[in-house]
Amino acid sequence: MPGTLYVVATPIGNLEDVTLRALRILREVSLIAAEDTRRTARLLQHYSISTRTTSLHDHNERVKTPELIARLQAGESIALVSDAGTPLVSDPGTHLVAAAHTAGMRVEPIPGPSAVMAALSGSGLSAREFLFVGFPPSRANARTAWMHRLLQEQRAIVLYEAPHRIQATLGVLLEVMGDRRVGLCRELTKIHENLVVRPISAHLREGLESRGEFTVVIEGTGSRTPIGQTLPEPHVLALEFGEMTNFGGLNRREGIKILSKKYGVSTRTVFATIEKTRSSVE
Repeated sequence: MPGTLYVVATPIGNLEDVTLRALRILREVSLIAAEDTRRTARLLQHYSISTRTTSLHDHNERVKTPELIARLQAGESIALVSDAGTPLVSDPGTHLVAAAHTAGMRVEPIPGPSAVMAALSGSGLSAREFLFVGFPPSRANARTAWMHRLLQEQRAIVLYEAPHRIQATLGVLLEVMGDRRVGLCRELTKIHENLVVRPISAHLREGLESRGEFTVVIEGTGSRTPIGQTLPEPHVLALEFGEMTNFGGLNRREGIKILSKKYGVSTRTVFATIEKTRSSVE
């Protein structure tokens, strides 16, 4: 009889945030496929679990998947875990889980901790609907274009960001989306946990500690109260429009519509301002 692939959520910080079911599965399976065996070892040692582990990360997942599928077919059960939280959510494992389904293996999720859900519940921003987008692109132009595509999103937006890029990412968010409220969550469930909700400008003004991965919750346009933004200087508006159409993959009509909504003015006003800037250059 084939084994089962268990997709097991593990603590994102505090080791007490693990379910009884997850602990039982980790004890009972033949093997634990872990993103980082050293980090998983801390959890296993804390709960006196001696199950053997093997590494499964972004760089070896495709190579190791056939071996793991063969073990499942031979009747062994395997637990898949990531460094922290729920596997496959911006973590490795997608290829293995897909291969298990293709091979007709049983895949059983063991739900539990998630940085996304912890940040949403703690931020107080509308979570009736939300969009999780993972990590923004690391390159500046790609990151700006990526954010322009999210500008009109009505749902709350949740993303992850590395500590050395959080300052730049918030700066681009302020430039592209305006001074929205943002929940900035760092070191969730750990000793130095920090969760602050305020406008982007306030986060930048207060300074950011570049330690620990950030989970960011951005207020969507559907729950946002307009703050009466005024149209920027014509050359600034034209530059922003150029970034959206040259790098953001938007056509002129889409760009004008987004700027109109962002600054609370008519599309005709945006168009006239941009055209005036172009004619003065010519």
